[in-house]
Amino acid sequence: MVLINTEEAQQLKEKGNEAFKNSDWESAILYYTKAIKLAEKDERNLAIFYKNRAAAYLKQEKYEEALNDCNRSLEIIPTDPKTLFRRSQALENLGRFEEAYRDAREALNQEPNNKAIQPTLERLFKIVQERARENAQTVTKVESMSKIAFDICADKEKRETAMSNLLVLARERIGSEMIIKAGVIQKIKQLLKVEKNRDIYLNGIRIIGELCRHSAEQTKTVLKDVGLPWFLEILDSSDEKQVNAAQYCMQIVLNSFSGMDNKADTKPNKELCEQNKFQIDMLLSCLVYSLNNRTITGLARDALIELLAKNVHYSALNWAERFMEIGGIQKLMEVASELEEYKYESSMNITSNTASIVSVCLSRIYENMYYDEARQKFVQKIEDFIKDKLLTPDIESKVRVAVALTVLLRGTLDIGNSIVGKEGILEMILVMANTEDELQQRVACECLIAAANKADKAKAIISKGMDILKKLYKSKNDGVRVRALVGLCKLGSSSGTDASAKPLAEGSTIKLAEACRRFLLHPGENWDLKKWAAEGLAYLTLNAEVKEKLIEDRASLQALIELGKRGDHSVLFGVITTLVNLCNAYEKQEVIPEMIELAKFAKQHIPEEHELDDPDFVSKRILILGKENVTSALVALSKTESPNSRELISRVFNSLCSEQELRGIVVQQGGVKVLMSLALKGTEKGKRHAAQALARIGITMNPEVAFPGQRTLEVIRPLIYLLNTDFSGLENFEALMALCNIAQVSEPARQRIIKEEGISKIDHYIYEDHEMLKRAATQVTTNLCMSPDVQKMFEGENDKLKYLILLCQEEDLETVLAASGAIAILTGNSEKCCKKMFECGGWLDSLRALLANTNNNVRYRGVSIIRNMMESSQEVAEKIIATDIMEILMALLKLEEDGIKNVKPAIEKALKAAEKWGIIKKNDGTVNEDPFAHAEIRTESDENVTT
Repeated sequence: MVLINTEEAQQLKEKGNEAFKNSDWESAILYYTKAIKLAEKDERNLAIFYKNRAAAYLKQEKYEEALNDCNRSLEIIPTDPKTLFRRSQALENLGRFEEAYRDAREALNQEPNNKAIQPTLERLFKIVQERARENAQTVTKVESMSKIAFDICADKEKRETAMSNLLVLARERIGSEMIIKAGVIQKIKQLLKVEKNRDIYLNGIRIIGELCRHSAEQTKTVLKDVGLPWFLEILDSSDEKQVNAAQYCMQIVLNSFSGMDNKADTKPNKELCEQNKFQIDMLLSCLVYSLNNRTITGLARDALIELLAKNVHYSALNWAERFMEIGGIQKLMEVASELEEYKYESSMNITSNTASIVSVCLSRIYENMYYDEARQKFVQKIEDFIKDKLLTPDIESKVRVAVALTVLLRGTLDIGNSIVGKEGILEMILVMANTEDELQQRVACECLIAAANKADKAKAIISKGMDILKKLYKSKNDGVRVRALVGLCKLGSSSGTDASAKPLAEGSTIKLAEACRRFLLHPGENWDLKKWAAEGLAYLTLNAEVKEKLIEDRASLQALIELGKRGDHSVLFGVITTLVNLCNAYEKQEVIPEMIELAKFAKQHIPEEHELDDPDFVSKRILILGKENVTSALVALSKTESPNSRELISRVFNSLCSEQELRGIVVQQGGVKVLMSLALKGTEKGKRHAAQALARIGITMNPEVAFPGQRTLEVIRPLIYLLNTDFSGLENFEALMALCNIAQVSEPARQRIIKEEGISKIDHYIYEDHEMLKRAATQVTTNLCMSPDVQKMFEGENDKLKYLILLCQEEDLETVLAASGAIAILTGNSEKCCKKMFECGGWLDSLRALLANTNNNVRYRGVSIIRNMMESSQEVAEKIIATDIMEILMALLKLEEDGIKNVKPAIEKALKAAEKWGIIKKNDGTVNEDPFAHAEIRTESDENVTT
């Protein structure tokens, strides 16, 4: 059995080697991994398999994985020179130059005649020497900066500068090491106890965070020096900047232990997570136990919940089940049941954002419950909390239950609906709404609004609670009135966008909208009233008449945008949903004519679209919103962690970018940075809308202006994401057009497209029947052909070049221009491509078609291809001259058409190349402006006579 496994492992290794030779790194890694699993006991072979897989990882630039494989291989054969050299390469790319130099030196000792190692060793020696010099300088800098920064009596500006310099040093690996060795951590800890200067204080926190960024081991050192309670103490503040700095610092600690970073598409390193499981568990457990600490500030509590929401999900640390085990659900529900404006004896401090943040966190935890037993446990814990509260029949308990249910219904809707559906719960809420107690009226209204999401609940509330809401709308308390108004708005909009359904009396919807407008324009800064007014409009703007009235009301639009610019989580739903409705950016159900006829036959109700929702009206509304600077509100609201809210923001952005004249405004107001984030993190539909918005910007604007600096490279991934055959043809086309523009910017941009595996996806659309998609894909390919790596792909054993040749015979002029341009670039840079031209049976017909085309740009490309081929080698030139191409070129030289003058110099160069090889000669007896007007082709017999 062992022998069979050994043989199979060897076969897998050979397959891996073959894949490696063909530059198929993924397959090579797969084969080596399988070989490793079969060769656990055969140590020498196991070392080879690990060594080979490390080489494949190096090619993929996965340096951590390559380093781990080299370490395993060297545990078996400690002096293997190839493994040492590969580990040296991995270490160098990870910035660990001293260790890389050590391994390169040892590899050369083991294999003194290896010429590949010597240049690397020399390069690393210079780097290590330079770093030693820098280290000495860094030590001096750290000492001098520390002396000034921690001297309370020193000049204020000098201290601020010194602390800023320490922060810069902390971001570099060498600087961070020197800072730790110099004992700066303890100095910061002591300083922050007495420091009054906020800039110095915040930079002190940031330095601690940056020291944790470089490695898990360094993070453990920092934690040992400051202690975990220190982070929680710093977090407990009413200063938003301080809370943000402390929260960011704690996230860096978690990232360091898990291998994540703050990029949207980051994934944890499972091996690292396992190694640091104790530390991660301890950190997150401390966050959970601090959730319902009565003494901490509302901002600190929000930060704790956001940290948990970001890390418990299966896309991050997958800690949701552990969170449930240690009582996290009950603690979150306690926070969910709090009211900001009403304080009881046992109340916690919360903010206006807390309910929204808790809602998102509960939703993310529930998403992790991907098997029935876990979901049942989650539901049971929620139900236990509700039961415990209702066992005490006092007013406070009922209020807390109603508030907690509202939070549930805004996140984990299914669970919230199931609880509201239980016997007596909805009746209890209606009773609370019908009391004379304003507090109960307010929380009951909010719960009814949240509960009316499902049709059955809406009908029940309409039948039992409509009169109660109408009565509450007459209340003298504005807070109660506005909530009752929103309840009426939501019930009145239960038919959605169906223009034929009218749940309220004629004109009632417009009256409700006018009431919302009055609250939205309420004088002063009563943001609570404005927030609820926006939510009312979110429901009413499903009605096309309300949309048109609102879009013409500039005062209300500006009030709505100003509300959004606050960035408050609690206003997010009202503002964003209203904007989505105004843009008609919601999901539209596909209308199938056959189904309409069937519905008519069955006498079923058929929804109708209002005439004010025609494309022209929608376009007008989008333009008005864009010019009213709605982008600034979208940017402010985009900080939410709610995937559904992020999707809605993406939809509005995409609607704005559908209008060409608004794209510049979106870029100017910071929309691109937000769209990059939205395109990488959120729901699939949200990512699609954000990516399409980026594509639209990339089509009409200079990519270097729209996506400055590193963003030119970062935008490539979202664009390639749109190249999915399941997406619409418009999304595919716009992505290809944007990639076409980016591919011409620089070689790094082209390399990023290659790295993101964009070539194969772009190639797919070249073979499409759809003319526009085929054209766009060919145009991208033309610009990509400027990359030497792409040229090598065309030189390989494939039909890529053949298909481009055939495209030169297409009817679509733009496709022909792109295909011929690509071939001109390839033949101009690659002799192999020149020879490969003849492998396509239709090469001659394609060249004839290019030369015969009436468009002079196409002719020029055709002549350029022939010139490139003529100049590449005598063999290629002879094959061309053996055809009728010569006669066609001569005929073109004689033409006197406008525009042909630009083509003639290229023809002359092509003929001169043929003359250079001695294939043709000039007729010296003829005087003519065109030296090749009477060129003669030298045949084989001519060659012999000359000889």
